[in-house]
Amino acid sequence: MSKTVHYLKDYQAPAYTVSHTDLHFDIQEPYTTVQADLAVVPQNIGAPLVLDGSAELLSVRINGNDVNDYTLADEKLTIANVPHEAFTLSVATRIKPSENKSLMGLYASGGNLFTQCEPEGFRKITFYPDRPDVMSVFTTTITADESRYPVLLSNGNKTDSGKLSDGRHWVKWSDPFAKPSYLFALVAGDLAKTSDSFTTRSGKKVAIEFYTAAADQNKTGFAVESLKNAMRWDETRFDLEYDLDIYMVVAVGDFNMGAMENKGLNIFNTKYVLADSRTATDADFAGIESVIAHEYFHNWTGNRVTCRDWFQLSLKEGLTVFRDQEFSADRAGMLTRIENVALLRQHQFPEDAGPTAHPVRPASYEEMNNFYTMTVYEKGAEVVRMYHTFLGEAGFQKGMKLYFQRHDGQAVTCDDFRAAMADANGFNFDQFALWYSQAGTPVLDVATEAQNNGDYLIRIKQHIPATPDMADKKPMMIPVKIALFSAETDSFGQPVAFGLNDSDALQTETVLRVTEAEQTFVLKGVNRQVVPSLLRGFSAPVHLNYPYSDEDLSVLLAADNDPFARWEAGQTLYRRAIAANETALAQKQPLPEHTKLLQAVEYVLKADLDAGFKAMLLGIPPEAELWADRDAIDPLRIHHAREALLDIIATRFKDYFYALNSEGAQHEQQADPATRYEYSPELAGWRSLRNVCRTFVLRADPAHIDIVAERYAAMAQNMTHEWGILSAVNHNESDKRNELLTAFAQKFSEDALVMDKYFMLVASSRRSDTLTQVQTALQHPKFSLENPNKARSLLGAFSRNIPHFHAENGSGYAFIADKVMEIDRFNPQVAARLVQAFNICNKLEPVRRQHMTEQLKRIQAQQGLSKDTAEIVGKILA
Repeated sequence: MSKTVHYLKDYQAPAYTVSHTDLHFDIQEPYTTVQADLAVVPQNIGAPLVLDGSAELLSVRINGNDVNDYTLADEKLTIANVPHEAFTLSVATRIKPSENKSLMGLYASGGNLFTQCEPEGFRKITFYPDRPDVMSVFTTTITADESRYPVLLSNGNKTDSGKLSDGRHWVKWSDPFAKPSYLFALVAGDLAKTSDSFTTRSGKKVAIEFYTAAADQNKTGFAVESLKNAMRWDETRFDLEYDLDIYMVVAVGDFNMGAMENKGLNIFNTKYVLADSRTATDADFAGIESVIAHEYFHNWTGNRVTCRDWFQLSLKEGLTVFRDQEFSADRAGMLTRIENVALLRQHQFPEDAGPTAHPVRPASYEEMNNFYTMTVYEKGAEVVRMYHTFLGEAGFQKGMKLYFQRHDGQAVTCDDFRAAMADANGFNFDQFALWYSQAGTPVLDVATEAQNNGDYLIRIKQHIPATPDMADKKPMMIPVKIALFSAETDSFGQPVAFGLNDSDALQTETVLRVTEAEQTFVLKGVNRQVVPSLLRGFSAPVHLNYPYSDEDLSVLLAADNDPFARWEAGQTLYRRAIAANETALAQKQPLPEHTKLLQAVEYVLKADLDAGFKAMLLGIPPEAELWADRDAIDPLRIHHAREALLDIIATRFKDYFYALNSEGAQHEQQADPATRYEYSPELAGWRSLRNVCRTFVLRADPAHIDIVAERYAAMAQNMTHEWGILSAVNHNESDKRNELLTAFAQKFSEDALVMDKYFMLVASSRRSDTLTQVQTALQHPKFSLENPNKARSLLGAFSRNIPHFHAENGSGYAFIADKVMEIDRFNPQVAARLVQAFNICNKLEPVRRQHMTEQLKRIQAQQGLSKDTAEIVGKILA
């Protein structure tokens, strides 16, 4: 298969722009005809006009005259001779949405039509300069049978409509804001509308409309309120107001992504719209609030100011993830920061250390769909957060204001954002640009030394590991937020003030600006024994090595006033204990006693802490995080070492877990009966803790499943309870577990999103018969491989199931490889996501590496393999 590689260095401005795009969709059965009239403006006179497209081409006209002198090849329509002045290009195409299983472009789902155009889906609809730096004002007219498609939606404001004599009707939409083609959207179908409104700070009333299947209309309330909260927050925090008369959200069950921010018409995966306490967990509610906010925030950071080219994707995504993280933190508390870090470490750090590692702004790509990654989104958000850490809230907001003043209505680059932050604050961010061009997770090795004169030295060395694209890296600009805490008995755990130089006022927290390969910082006036709190708030996405003693970590766990630093102290104790278990298991020696760790766990169990925070402190690092910076990995050995630690904790503290679970139940019973099982951050914290306790109780006493089964109906008061109980029993080999899951599936057989949870439970179980159960689930009447949510729930979950995916005989690898090849035939985007489970291949021990390599070569040899999947497989095998 030949491949085309796109390089950032080859960027050229468009030879032609489009000032206005007028679209006419005539929806018939089975075809939809699209007439696109483009007001084309030459920028490079004499250059050929090249349009992207893969639809069936019916006709091409320029200024009303037929054009026959063109070439059509490799999804490009090239017209060599066009006018030197502005002209009208008219292109007619025909498409068949019902046969489009890729879910890109215009496709059918449940009898309705939807679009997904980011990044390159618009070319499946018509021929167009389908690139983000061609921004055009769009008008869209849709004609369809009124009985079958009573709802016709597109971007902007509805400006006209009418009925035709043949039972058809038409609607015209106009979007006054220029946008690239990837932000185009169209929806046609029979959908129920939920209406609300929001009055902006300036007094404009914005209509809010959510469209869903009629049966789901009663599950939109939380999403609607989340949108209004996000609109209000963006006005307050960022001084940004919504700019159209209407804001629409449409929910569809067949969707490759979480949601899409099309101007004025967001299209959402149902997973991030539909919720009630009976069918959605507290985590689902939090996810909905976050994603609703994310897509709304894109209205300014992504739509009003968009990216010049797809290499700049993190310009809009990293910035908007940061904004939705800040919104969630303001709504639900700063513990969300710990959740952000846990997600980054579990998924992005391995990506940064694997064969598909790439910078936040990639230097090249073969298939753009493959760069909607954790690096672009989550690490990109950390890069934005570092600006905020260096500049503070006031400085960051000054930078944002200048960014919008300079670039509203433009398609720009990450460098433009960096320049706005620098110029608004007089801050030199030249070195900081390396965060956009160097892949890999920096490693900081830290040492401290107390001097007799009260100086406290902090020495920091940094290095960035080699990645497939680059071996030698330059030192980065890294913000390291620090504090000191007393380790002396009379002042145990108290913050210790210091100065950064002789003239500085004393402070208890500061941000060290690390810019060199080796650097020493001097803290003045430290006249006592202290424990340093390093990388507070996770101030940079790095690995940090510091020789904390167990006693040091106990000080931080007990006394640090930074939630992340406190949590990280506990995580470090867990990681050490698991490593010690692994060594003992490898040497067939008795497991260590873990005295300090168990003392720390007991402290957490007894301490007067927020329930949600306590649940987080009891969470053990996942295997994917434990694999960091390791080679010749035996996944099951690490898994068994982790499981052994969980068994020790469960057995030692079983009575505590029983008692905490009961305490959580009492808190819930004391709440208002009308809302005690509804979502709220406080009750969600207690439910989270109860589910942690349930899991430990079932681990300590597997026979307890009989009591759980007997009391299940009474205990499962909402989906958070139900999910927690089923997750706790999910690994139990008893038939009771099967009975509970079967009853769960029967109870919610008509709810697609709850069935996703059922498939996830089946695929994530450690039971010995899991692979057989997963294979059986493929034939379940409610399962469809063509639905991305179903594929992710069953196959994605199985690919993260350590004992079964990494089975020593290679059966797990072969199973997922089979499904990758099957899905690739109709939805390359989902297949490429799934095959990334093999990214760990070259870090595995020899036997598993050989098994995985064989499966990757089998995938690579498949005839007609998509470029999406081929790119990922090729990088892993390189």
